[in-house]
Amino acid sequence: MAKMKGQIVVDIERCKGCEVCIPACPEEVIAMSKQVNRKGYFFAQPVNDACTGCTNCAVVCPDGAITVYRKKMTE
Repeated sequence: MAKMKGQIVVDIERCKGCEVCIPACPEEVIAMSKQVNRKGYFFAQPVNDACTGCTNCAVVCPDGAITVYRKKMTE
């Protein structure tokens, strides 16, 4: 099976900091920012590049603030 490389993009103004995405990520890619957005919420952000593109975070996000991009890796 082909290996996938993923990348998440968080819409920081849409994120309300519910933290539902953090335990949903099997690769521990997501953590909460120490900064706040314009609405005063701490927001989710990627903290490493171990994302596999599984989309668990985007599926569980109640605000639709996470977009996942996937790329098939050639060996």
